[in-house]
Amino acid sequence: MITITNISKAYSSAPVLEGCSLTVPDGSIYALAGRNGAGKSTLLKLSAGFLCPDIGEVRIQGKPVWENRESIQHTVGSLIDMPVFYEHLSAVDNLKLQQAYMKQDPTQETGDINRVLQEVGLEGIREKPVSAFSYGMRQRLAIARALLHNPRVLLLDEPMNGLDPLGVQELRSLFVRLAGEGKSLLISSHILSDISAMADTVGILSGRRIQKEFVMEEYPGNRKEQFEQEVLAAMKGDME
Repeated sequence: MITITNISKAYSSAPVLEGCSLTVPDGSIYALAGRNGAGKSTLLKLSAGFLCPDIGEVRIQGKPVWENRESIQHTVGSLIDMPVFYEHLSAVDNLKLQQAYMKQDPTQETGDINRVLQEVGLEGIREKPVSAFSYGMRQRLAIARALLHNPRVLLLDEPMNGLDPLGVQELRSLFVRLAGEGKSLLISSHILSDISAMADTVGILSGRRIQKEFVMEEYPGNRKEQFEQEVLAAMKGDME
C-alpha cells in the first residue's frame, strides 16, 4: 500500500505540490493524470524516496519512505525519468548488474532475469547490446529492471512512452496481472485510453494537489467518452 498524506514540495521557493494526498491499496492501479508540469514526476520521486518532502509524509507498506529510503528500495520498483544503461552491455548483463546492486540471492539470478525478460517481451534479444535498442525496447528493459527484485510496489512515470500499439497492450495486461497478484502500482500517463483500460482509480493532479478522483468501475465501456470529457474538464479546472 502507498499512502501519501498532505505532501508539499517546492523547488527554489516555487511550489509544485501543496497538501497533496492519495492512497493506493494493495492489489490496485492508481493512475495520475494532469497537464505537463503538474507535478506528477515530483510526486513519484517523493514516493520513491528520491526527494524529501517539505511537509507531509509518504508511507509504503506502513513505513515512512524518507526515513527508510535505503531499505525501502527492496520493496519498490521504479521507472522515473530517462532510464540509463551500460550501452555496450547486453540486456542480460545490465540486469545482472542490477541484481548485484540489489544484493539479490545469486542462486536465483538466472531464473529472475528470464522471468522479467519474458514478461516484457525481450527474451528474444536478451544478448543484444543496449546501444542497438530502440526507445521502446529501452522502456521495456527499464520495466524489466524495476520488476527484477519482485517488488510489492511499482512507481512508473509514463511507462508506455515509445511503445508500439502491441507493446502498449502487452504492458497494460502485465500491469493488470501484477495488481491481481497484490502489488500496488502508481502510474503516470497522459494517454487516457491507457488509463481507462487498466486503472482502478484515476487522480487528476491540478493546482498542486489531487483535485478529483475517478473510480473506474463507475465508467464501463459505454461511458468511456464521458470519463475522458470529465478528465479533460478537471484538468482545465472547469469541474464544479
